[in-house]
Amino acid sequence: MLKSVRSLPIRREGVLLGLLLAVLLWVSRTNFGVWESRSSSSLSNNFLDVTDSGQGGDLEQWRVRLPWHTKSKRVPQTNVVHHAPGWTIFDSLYVLNGTVYVVTDEPETIPSRETMTSTAVRVANGAEAVKARLPTDREMRIVSTEEASELFGPTIEIIDGITWLVNDPPQFITHYYHWSAELFFGFWRTYSSIDPAIPKTGRTPLPSLRRIWFPHTDSDHWRDYAHMNEWVLRSTFPSLTSEYLNDWNERAELGRPFMLDRVIFSDRAAAMHGQGFLSTDRIAAEAFELPGSPQWWSTIRNNVVKFAGLDEDVYAGITDSPVITYISRQEWGRRMLRNEDHEKLVKELYALRDNHGYEVNVVSMDKLSRVEQIRLAARTTIMMGVHGNGLTSLIWMKPTARSTVIEFFYPGGFAHDYEYTARSLGMMYYGVWDNRTFSSAELPPVAYPQGFQGNSIPVDGSTIAKLCRERLSIKNE
Repeated sequence: MLKSVRSLPIRREGVLLGLLLAVLLWVSRTNFGVWESRSSSSLSNNFLDVTDSGQGGDLEQWRVRLPWHTKSKRVPQTNVVHHAPGWTIFDSLYVLNGTVYVVTDEPETIPSRETMTSTAVRVANGAEAVKARLPTDREMRIVSTEEASELFGPTIEIIDGITWLVNDPPQFITHYYHWSAELFFGFWRTYSSIDPAIPKTGRTPLPSLRRIWFPHTDSDHWRDYAHMNEWVLRSTFPSLTSEYLNDWNERAELGRPFMLDRVIFSDRAAAMHGQGFLSTDRIAAEAFELPGSPQWWSTIRNNVVKFAGLDEDVYAGITDSPVITYISRQEWGRRMLRNEDHEKLVKELYALRDNHGYEVNVVSMDKLSRVEQIRLAARTTIMMGVHGNGLTSLIWMKPTARSTVIEFFYPGGFAHDYEYTARSLGMMYYGVWDNRTFSSAELPPVAYPQGFQGNSIPVDGSTIAKLCRERLSIKNE
């Protein structure tokens, strides 16, 4: 009797121990702060071909082919996870012969085609140019499961994981601002809408981007002249692969259908149909209609800053002296301050350094390495300069109560670029016309008066110094 009494807890303990070991093994292989590959839960295992590893051991499941051999198995329908004009997250999106297919038996639930895609021709003004961008059945078709089965045949090849499909011409891609602070900005704002609880640390369980496809751009025409585009992309997603126009055409020539597991589908021309774009001229504005965390950008910012060799929490204004960075264009040859105003501004900034202990940097961004640019921006409390590409570095600043962007314009001129970017990151923005300032709460209309691109832009240095003192007197959170 004693043996039988003891045998029951021993077996139960064995089972519990086995379960505990299984849990520990699973946890050891899962890092919730590091993105894992997505295993699509929307597909039944019955749909997936399983191939043997060839080593005589356990079978390794390679998600390479999706069959539907019987009438009981329909083509998996496309799911629109999130959508705003120009920014759509799809599950199970199909591509055949260079055409994108949305498979659904409820077409009324799919957004209008022109808000998802376009012909990806060069963006120009005028009614004819707008008409030329409207998509046709060549670009995208919305078909039923029955139509899809007839089109695709009995099987389809799977492209698993997360894909970003950039359905744009190279027109704007090859520019640091339009890439990092507009296209990449909008991509991450769209994708991060799936995790609206991203904390300041940027840690998220979202699967990492596996690949990026440029169907209308070759491999030589997505990089900017300063080579910042590839730095931003590779430092954020080190394992990323890229495909370009030739790859897209090669896949089309195979004549085989592919199913993309999950896709972030971006299209500039499609975004231009949205109200957000119409009010800001920024295609990323549409993505901000989606759910999102106030710290949505921290994932990207922290990865890039750490890749540059800084701790993600390093920023001035809290533990160190505030940092003022003036990005000068005085050697650029276009859009420059009047020389005497530049000199007075530098003198006023150095007076702030001497009288208040602030760190002041007067730099030409093109003279700094990529690492130096990102490190400096990451430490900056107040960034200022004439409207221009150098101000793109504001995206690496740490948003705090003091964080401020000050942009100089020729009087009467204004463009939304850096104002919208700063506001989207939760930072204070001021535009300056000589000795007059305006904030995001009182913006003038967009205008490019004669002198906007010139080299006689006025700015009153004492006005800028006073603004800096006011902003840096704010108690940080």
